[in-house]
Amino acid sequence: MSESGVPGITVLETGQTETGARRMLLNMGPQHPSTHGVLRLAVELDGEIVTKCVPDIGYLHTGIEKEFEVKTYQQAVTLTDRVDYLAPLSNNLGYCLAVEKLLGLEIPPQAQWMRVMLTELTRLNSHLVWLGTHAMDIGAMTVFLYCFREREEILKIFEMFSGQRMMTSYFRIGGLALEPPRGWHQRIKTFIDSFPSKVDEYEDLLTTNRIWIGRTKGVGRMTLEDMLDLGVTGPMLRAAGLKIDARRDDPYTSYEKFDFEIPIRTESDVYARYQVRVEEMRQSARIVRQALDGEKMKTQMEALIYHFKIVTEGFRVPEGEVYQVIESPRGELGFYVVSDGTTSPYRVHMRTPSFGNLQATPRMVEGTLIADTIASIGSMDFVLGDTDR
Repeated sequence: MSESGVPGITVLETGQTETGARRMLLNMGPQHPSTHGVLRLAVELDGEIVTKCVPDIGYLHTGIEKEFEVKTYQQAVTLTDRVDYLAPLSNNLGYCLAVEKLLGLEIPPQAQWMRVMLTELTRLNSHLVWLGTHAMDIGAMTVFLYCFREREEILKIFEMFSGQRMMTSYFRIGGLALEPPRGWHQRIKTFIDSFPSKVDEYEDLLTTNRIWIGRTKGVGRMTLEDMLDLGVTGPMLRAAGLKIDARRDDPYTSYEKFDFEIPIRTESDVYARYQVRVEEMRQSARIVRQALDGEKMKTQMEALIYHFKIVTEGFRVPEGEVYQVIESPRGELGFYVVSDGTTSPYRVHMRTPSFGNLQATPRMVEGTLIADTIASIGSMDFVLGDTDR
């Protein structure tokens, strides 16, 4: 074993295959720089061509699903933030909707619209981190700085609402944790009015850039059939031509009242996934603006915190089981919650998009150049907390 000189990559062994081809086995990860988190890829090379790739997960070992069983239903909301730490409010929402379905609760319309608005800001936050880090992987440092400039403003908005920048835990079973702060409407309006021009800046730097096109077009291709077989969801699936999105196909928390488009491409390569996510940012800004301008948001903001039936921490949930799906920034996020009639969940299982999407890694990178592996896995936008739960 020896160091390769590249951060996060270790040479495990070298030699020849039975056919006489040159063979080198590399570790990519589990150090963070090469794999967007603590993911290990055992990569076998023939020269610079990847002949075999085996993803190795489990380095975070959080045990979050088991921890649900020793928390009350309301306490467990804080665990969901830590699953996908780039989209904590999306996880809050999926879990809260599942428990509310067991309780038979219908939260106030104002709270539903507030949830939609903040969840779409979360989608923007997540996509900005993805675009900045993905571009930096390929050598576009400026885009990273621009994306984190806008992300900082979103985190300030989250802090304004909840007191926390990342692990907000702002959604609660029955509504929201706190009344919206003073000045929230103008603060979000100022940000969302300027945001489309910022997306224009990202595209000016990348979309027609010859280096970016050369590193992304035709790279990391997969067929739609393979993706469906492997359980891939989200932007990767839409970049392969399938127009599917839980917000439109199985609406929740009043998404059916919003007007937005589902962007798709058909090339199913790294460049197509970039195009889909950039357009998704524009559509999320469109949804946020509708939430701000909607009549329901202009009415008096009332009844936004806990539903009167569950104002106490230790409420009991009727026996039963439920599965709730939402569209997270990475794809289909499902919460399976089982209640035994006590104050704590009997079982919570999450169908997280990163786990499913990571299964596509070997199919995507085998037969391609080692240099393209980083671009390919970056286009997947996985989060390892979303996988090792």
